[in-house]
Amino acid sequence: MQIEDDMDQIEIRDLEIYAYHGVFPEEKEKGQLFYVTAVLHTDLHPAGVTDDLALSTHYGEVALTLKKAMESHSFDLIEAAAEHCVREVLLTYPLIRGVDLKVSKPHAPIPVPFEDVSVTIHRGWQQAFLGLGSNMGDSRQILEGSLRALESDSMIRVLKTSDWIVTKPYGGVEQDDFLNGAAQIETLYSPQELLKKLHSIEADYGRTREIHWGPRTLDMDILLFGDLIMDTRELTIPHRDMCNREFVLRPMAQIAPYQHHPGNGLTMEELFLRKK
Repeated sequence: MQIEDDMDQIEIRDLEIYAYHGVFPEEKEKGQLFYVTAVLHTDLHPAGVTDDLALSTHYGEVALTLKKAMESHSFDLIEAAAEHCVREVLLTYPLIRGVDLKVSKPHAPIPVPFEDVSVTIHRGWQQAFLGLGSNMGDSRQILEGSLRALESDSMIRVLKTSDWIVTKPYGGVEQDDFLNGAAQIETLYSPQELLKKLHSIEADYGRTREIHWGPRTLDMDILLFGDLIMDTRELTIPHRDMCNREFVLRPMAQIAPYQHHPGNGLTMEELFLRKK
């Protein structure tokens, strides 16, 4: 489920913008007209009952942001232009939770008669939960540093973190006790992009993967990503073994007791109580 599924909408339709996107050299040199339509998902109730602009999003400013985003870069693909526009809006206006964006290119160099060619994308802030652990070095400092690394990325907002708990190792490898916790975030990254970001932070702290379930300076896992259920070679969501791990369920029950597991429908609190 998208965070903004049940939200109100502001629609800006067919902004006329002259820009320089296209694969062919003449498109980048001469430019052409594009038309941009944006549907902004937000909560309009506070502004509606107070008549206070500060509680809404100024759609005139959003229109100018879209114009600047289209004009300030030159992309080969209108897909890339659309992604850039959406990202600028979502990062600039905190009340906007999601955007449907259509970029039309009515003068595209197509050698047959046509009315229009366009791309439409939907992007928005997604809720995710992360598991964090460490049993090498100064684990508390490492875990808190990993949270600061997340917060320093504009594409991620850390909303809530659990207490750090000391837990026994999992998986049968003899090693020191772990310090574990969980974090609730929202992000504009896809699951694959978020995983890449987590691996980058782990690498910054010297994480290696030489022994399965072995000691590690930093372990960061995606536990849940909205209501997504996926299973690929690189990534399984919900985390494949989270329901069997007390060191995951205890911190999750602390920060999100009523969060449902999309696979079995049980809450984090129910899963934790069953595991105790």
